[in-house]
Amino acid sequence: MADKYLVEPDVNFVKEIVRLGGGDVKKCFQCATCSVVCPISPDNKPFPRKEMIAAQWGLKDKLVSNLDIWLCHQCGDCSTQCPRGANPGDVLGAIRSYAISEYAVPKWLAKAVNDPGKLPVLLLIPVVIFVVLGYITGLMNFSPGGEEIVHSHFFSSWLVDMIFVPLTVWVIAIFAMGLNRFIKDMHESAVREGKTNKSRVELAGFLQALVRILPTILKHSKFTECGENKDRATAHLMVFYAFIGLFIVTNIFFVVLYVFQIHGPYSQLNPVKWLANVSGIALVIGSVLMIKNRLAKTTQSTSYKDWYLLGLVLGLGLTGMLTEMTRLAGAAGLSYFMYFIHLVFVFNLFAFLPFSKLAHIVYRTVAMAYAEYANR
Repeated sequence: MADKYLVEPDVNFVKEIVRLGGGDVKKCFQCATCSVVCPISPDNKPFPRKEMIAAQWGLKDKLVSNLDIWLCHQCGDCSTQCPRGANPGDVLGAIRSYAISEYAVPKWLAKAVNDPGKLPVLLLIPVVIFVVLGYITGLMNFSPGGEEIVHSHFFSSWLVDMIFVPLTVWVIAIFAMGLNRFIKDMHESAVREGKTNKSRVELAGFLQALVRILPTILKHSKFTECGENKDRATAHLMVFYAFIGLFIVTNIFFVVLYVFQIHGPYSQLNPVKWLANVSGIALVIGSVLMIKNRLAKTTQSTSYKDWYLLGLVLGLGLTGMLTEMTRLAGAAGLSYFMYFIHLVFVFNLFAFLPFSKLAHIVYRTVAMAYAEYANR
């Protein structure tokens, strides 16, 4: 006897999927071409056909906790081959965007980050925090003097870390709460749909699976398997490794400053400075290429979430490089101004990370590790 399932459509969920970039979901007539042409879809219960059915019916509970929406890399092979132009890749991308907001708390902030009308407010928040806290503590000098341009004389390193260290704790806490629910829901869904033979998630086994899939992530192996991704892989890898490089640089200079008490500016011959410069250039070039590819793909849906992230990444790279270039050129006022704007971009990218599209780095990594652990 066939299993019975009570269908409870959520019309508002369908509207959200449309708003987030899945506007062609209703064009799908279930031919299964998408599941056949996808090179990374598993043979057992392949995606994205079943997800398209659930999305059309507004089955939010079956999709938000669905492991397979994260195994999709939105390469575009399915959308290119779709005879109806339903763009399954865009639909799954929209579902992932919805899932990120669903697992992030507080919900009001998640809505604000994804509302274009709230962008001026989000940009103003760090400006107010920097100026007010800098004035109260006296760690922000609005008229730094001296012959040498030193950004810490304008915006003290103590003030930077006074703001960004607690912010790091905040981001980790939000991700921890979201991932706790995410893994629980994902496992229950996988068990219910027969995608795993594991009765529960064991931490040791999960961590081992995470280590095993790291080479796949670092090489973007799954991403580059798709034919439509050939012109996008380079840009994604440049941005990906630029962030890794800048993360390494930030942590090294943090240790150098607070452990070894060596204050900047640092020599351009410093190897860590080389890594910073190369990473900054890669971030700018990679983000420009990503924007170029987005504009060239006229059939691919691009939502506000996409442009918000691309704009922040490009702004982060440009302001960082311009801060250094104006310092080397001796343009003190312009350099201090660019440094302040750079910090605003860093704050926005980092503080709202759990709510933006960039959160897919965390959720997809966890999902891929779970798929490896669960024998998906």
